[in-house]
Amino acid sequence: MANTFQLEIITPNRVFYSGPAEDLILPVLDGLYGVQAGHEPVVTALEPGELQFRVNGEWHKAAVTTGFAEILPDKTVLLAAAAEHPDEIDINRAEAAKARAEERMRQKQSMQEYYQSQAALSRATARLRTLHR
Repeated sequence: MANTFQLEIITPNRVFYSGPAEDLILPVLDGLYGVQAGHEPVVTALEPGELQFRVNGEWHKAAVTTGFAEILPDKTVLLAAAAEHPDEIDINRAEAAKARAEERMRQKQSMQEYYQSQAALSRATARLRTLHR
C-alpha cells in the first residue's frame, strides 16, 4: 500500500510488532505525536503511556514505557523498555503497583528514590489507562 510505512516496536525481550502501519500515535514528553507515511525524519523520546497504531484499517493499542523513536519517511522504529498488549496486562497487579508507588511518593525519601517511585507510578498508570480505554 502506498500510504503505509514499516513499523518496528522492539523491547529488550521481544519484537512486539514488525510490519506495515498506516498511522501511529505515540506518547512523548509534551503529549501525543502522530506519524504517517512520508513523515519528516525525527528522533524523539517515548514517555510511559498508550501507544496506538493502525494496520489494515484496524487500530491496535499497547502500553509502553520509556524509550526512543526514530521516525523516517518510510520506516519508524520504537525502542521501548516494555510494551504490552491490553490482554497481557494483569489489572490487579497494575493496581497494586500503582498503590505501592503512590505510598512511596508520600514518604520522605531521597531524590533518586522519589524519581524511581514517580517512574513506577507512570508505568502503572499507563498500563491501567490502556486497559480502561
